[in-house]
Amino acid sequence: QVQLVESGGGLVQAGGSLRLSCAASGLTFSSYAVCWFRQSQGKEREFVAAISWSGDLTKYADSVKGRFTISRDNAKNTVNLQMNSLKPEDTAVYYCAARTAYNLYTSPATYDYWGQGTQVTVSS
Repeated sequence: QVQLVESGGGLVQAGGSLRLSCAASGLTFSSYAVCWFRQSQGKEREFVAAISWSGDLTKYADSVKGRFTISRDNAKNTVNLQMNSLKPEDTAVYYCAARTAYNLYTSPATYDYWGQGTQVTVSS
């Protein structure tokens, strides 16, 4: 049974940092590209960042480029999202998702497995 479990969310002031983690089990993790999405109230789920199965390719939404960094440790079956210089507009539930593909996709519909999400709240 495939499981993705996010952790690391919380409440932080604007300008602060958080590090999200996505722990995977039940799959050959090194064969999966992993993506972070986020969804705020009343809005559609949006792409944040993605990383290829080997970690050599990454992709970021323009809104987070230069502030967020995605990384992975295949030995530990984890993907991390380091979020710096957080803004109130980053407030959302953050989800990790996985799919077996080398290329990086930004559409939520293309991902096979999802975590339950972790809340990130940035106060002004």
